[in-house]
Amino acid sequence: MTTTAGIPEGWPTTEEQARALQDELRARLVLDEPGPPLGTGHVTGVDVAYDDESDVVAAAAVVLDAATLRVVAEATAVGRISFPYVPGLLAFREIPTVLAALGALDREPGLVVCDGYGLAHPRRFGLACHLGVLTGLPTIGVAKNPFTFTHDDPGSARGSAAPLLAGPDEVGRALRTRDGVKPVFVSVGHRVSLDTACAHTLALTPSYRLPETTRRADALCRRALKEAAADARPA
Repeated sequence: MTTTAGIPEGWPTTEEQARALQDELRARLVLDEPGPPLGTGHVTGVDVAYDDESDVVAAAAVVLDAATLRVVAEATAVGRISFPYVPGLLAFREIPTVLAALGALDREPGLVVCDGYGLAHPRRFGLACHLGVLTGLPTIGVAKNPFTFTHDDPGSARGSAAPLLAGPDEVGRALRTRDGVKPVFVSVGHRVSLDTACAHTLALTPSYRLPETTRRADALCRRALKEAAADARPA
């Protein structure tokens, strides 16, 4: 069953309002907790897919057992796109539907893994940070690309890492999850250290470059979007 997501009352409608809310919420980030231990509890992937033609966005939340990576719960939500496309403000398009998907789960999500950024964001407040502050859950971001940040190439072996830099500041890490394969880009969201975030990312990538959480949430939200977009188009 797919939940219908609404746009929260007072949700920003302009870039100025969105940036002001980012500034307000950034002050609530918790960056001094280690985060959940490896292999305990649940770990949940969230992802979002859009159909701009029909103004539909779909989100998925997939809960895995952290020890076995077995899927133990999943939920989807569908809503209207809630904010225009603005680089650096993508969370405002995604958060309402992601929150609805998380809220439809029948168990605690544990650590939440976002397909995107946390502190590795121009305003140091990507989707993983935003979602973490709003829910209170520990969150990390694992992105496919490094956005605007620089990094050295990590060693070719799985587990090799290199700092993701904004000037002199480390905002994340380029992490090799498969021998000789392009790295992923890990950053802290909320209530997790960078070391813990990287350890969880490696634990979630036993066979592929991307975490199992992301792979499963991506497939699920695309399926939900396809169904919702077909229903939204005129016959």
